[in-house]
Amino acid sequence: MTSHFFPRDEYFMRLALREAGRAGEHEDVPIGAVVVRDGEVIGSGHNERELRADPTAHAEMIALREAARAVGSWRVLDAVMYVTLEPCAMCAGAIVLARMPRVVFAATDPKAGAAGSVFDILAEPRLNHRPQVQSGLLADESAELLRAFFTPRRR
Repeated sequence: MTSHFFPRDEYFMRLALREAGRAGEHEDVPIGAVVVRDGEVIGSGHNERELRADPTAHAEMIALREAARAVGSWRVLDAVMYVTLEPCAMCAGAIVLARMPRVVFAATDPKAGAAGSVFDILAEPRLNHRPQVQSGLLADESAELLRAFFTPRRR
């Protein structure tokens, strides 16, 4: 994992954070994702598991589906995913399968992170694709969204 970010990375991560905030409208965990290609957002999403009663309705999955539709292919090449929390195993697997070349996430997930925290699907040498992964961009802002969501629920 590297930590050198490009100038536009912060802009797109802020869009992902804004998307994460929308999850609160339906009591979902505030995680957001955007997929960017050639400087344009081609997919975005926030957690909608509660809204859809769907365990796969993670921010990354929704953004990835939109991006695939936008490019007309299951291969989402030449794109970057910005996500506010380290991808879980399902989302990391989908990123690999979509051949996405780069992933930038904000906060690590020590309980379910599959991009280095618990295990590392995105760097697994036995898989046929390994994206570049960067972490830590606006991690404090992402962590604060999560704290604000979970603190009143865990009292």
